[in-house]
Amino acid sequence: MFDALSAKLTDVLGRLGNRGRLEERDVDSALREVRMALLEADVNFKVARDLVSAIRARALETDVLRSVAPGQQVAKITHDELTRVLGGSARGLSPGAERPYRALVVGLNGSGKTTTAAKLAAHLRRSGRRALLVAADLARPAAIDQLSALGAQVGVPVHEDRSGASPVEVARDGVAEAGRTGADWVIVDTAGRQQVDEPLMEELGRVERAVEPDETLLVVDAMTGQEAVSVAEAFAARVSVTGLVLTKLDGDARGGAALSISAVTGLPVKFVGTGERPDALERFHPDRLASRVLGMGDVVSLVERAQETFDAEQARALEKKMRRATFDLEDFLGQLQGLRGMGSITELMEMLPGMGAAKRRVAGDGDVLESRLRKAEAIIRSMTPAERRRPEIIGGSRRRRIAAGSGTSPQDVNRLLNEFRQARKVMKRMSSGKGLRNLAGLMR
Repeated sequence: MFDALSAKLTDVLGRLGNRGRLEERDVDSALREVRMALLEADVNFKVARDLVSAIRARALETDVLRSVAPGQQVAKITHDELTRVLGGSARGLSPGAERPYRALVVGLNGSGKTTTAAKLAAHLRRSGRRALLVAADLARPAAIDQLSALGAQVGVPVHEDRSGASPVEVARDGVAEAGRTGADWVIVDTAGRQQVDEPLMEELGRVERAVEPDETLLVVDAMTGQEAVSVAEAFAARVSVTGLVLTKLDGDARGGAALSISAVTGLPVKFVGTGERPDALERFHPDRLASRVLGMGDVVSLVERAQETFDAEQARALEKKMRRATFDLEDFLGQLQGLRGMGSITELMEMLPGMGAAKRRVAGDGDVLESRLRKAEAIIRSMTPAERRRPEIIGGSRRRRIAAGSGTSPQDVNRLLNEFRQARKVMKRMSSGKGLRNLAGLMR
């Protein structure tokens, strides 16, 4: 979402970093470009102005201008101020005094509200807490069915009532059921509308009074730009919103709403949605997003995703195979599936420091890496277990059969096998004492 803004900010700060000495006019010239980049990304005008003013005030301090690396100091100041604008620190769910803790999920239709309720339940389940979903959106015909299907997908029970009860009754009964079943959290999905209207707000008020939530989370679509800010302000004026969930942060919009919304509304962003997968909901860390916007990567989030995706025991077994050069195509398929489970290739590249430009090249080529990984997975899936374990038995007729089964060509199968053989040779060399000595020599 922040590709264009990240490219411009990285370029501006990079040019400052190349200067051994900074003057006031250098800082002012750079910050004019920063301000323009923020406005082009649809960042709120006042937020952009205040951010640039704060950076300028700190950047023009004597100890910064006279430091050994003033450009790097300005980059750090920009990171710090952007983190402040984004909310300062991460805020999780705040439980109340007694169980079940109660969360009300509100928002407009199309913002991803019902999906977010299920993702939040899955997030709690991964954290070792029990949740109950309550289908209190009775205005949209398919809402109950959708939440029931999502609940089954993430392994969380759903309280529903199709007898004609009111949303207030359904919500109240859901809280009572959560208490009876020993749930830690009850998550109530409420009705949305195409726009903020009076009947919606009156109904939300009644549900809120019945549930007495510890958290009222407003789901807003990050791709709607400054309209998302207006929606947040309208909801906060009528119900006690405690935090925001930004969805579709993996989209291709300019992203200004994500950078502005907390500063304008005073509400913390607690979670962000980064895809359609049930686990594609992350706690919002302002400092990590600031790092990604400035092209510094987000290694901490990348490691957290890897820890959630890859089993530690499997990782140790795989490491042993790689050391012995017995890594086979079955292992390779497992790693491909795990890698794709962590997110798209371009998304993962965004988390690596300095990979912003490479990420943009990949996206500009039509996501070539993603396509090649999908093709490799299809080819391996078309092989028999014996062929995956012993690729050397794959001859001409087997290649043709595998190609036909995977929708590829024999040349594609050949290419994959050749690349795999080369990779295994490298592993074998590196696992030998000679290979390790050569590597040590290169690193001196």
